Amino acid sequence: MEKSIDFNKCNALILAYMGDAVIELLARRRIIGDGDRKVSDLNIEAKKYVTAVSQSAAVEKLLPSLTEREMSIFKYGRNAKGVNIPKSASAVDYRRATGLECLFGHLYLEGDMERAEELFGIAYDGGID
Repeated sequence: MEKSIDFNKCNALILAYMGDAVIELLARRRIIGDGDRKVSDLNIEAKKYVTAVSQSAAVEKLLPSLTEREMSIFKYGRNAKGVNIPKSASAVDYRRATGLECLFGHLYLEGDMERAEELFGIAYDGGID
C-alpha cells in the first residue's frame, strides 16, 4: 500500500532523490530504444545522463523552457542545504544537477510525467557529452 505524499512539503533533497530515479528511468528508456546492445554498454551510456556535469550542461538547455513555477522548484533544489559535493564535480555543477533532479522529482510526484518527458527531451536532445 502506497503512502500518501504531500510533495509540496518535501525537502528539496527528497525531491532530488526521487528526481534522480526519474531521470535515470527516462535515460534508460531512451537508450534501449537505440536497439539491442549488451547491458554493460547500456550502463555505460546511462551513466552519461546522470553525472552532475552532464546534468548541469542539460540545465543550460532547459532554463529558457521552464515556467516560473518550474524555475522556482529548480532553484529550491539548487539552493538546498546539506548537499555533500563529491570530488567528481564542481560545486556549481553539483548544485545545478540537484536543482534539475528536484524539478524532475516534483514533476513525477505531481503526476506530470508528460512534462518531465518534454523537459528531458529539451535537455538531452542533440546528444550528451
